[in-house]
Amino acid sequence: MRNTIIEFCISNLANGSQKARYILERDPNLDIVEYGCLSNCGKCNHTFYALVNGEVVMGESPEQLVENIYEFIDGIPL
Repeated sequence: MRNTIIEFCISNLANGSQKARYILERDPNLDIVEYGCLSNCGKCNHTFYALVNGEVVMGESPEQLVENIYEFIDGIPL
């Protein structure tokens, strides 16, 4: 079984989602990737977000982003 891929935009990390990345990096079932831009500038400037297996997941805080990512992962069929 392959790991879930979590992608972060470097600008969003600088805006505060770095805290979510630190939390998620501890999970051996996740592959964390950082890109210069994910082409979601509207979301990037207004909320914390990441791509989970290519799908946008958002949160109002880094902690909520982590919660929403795990809820999203739990809903992905195997």
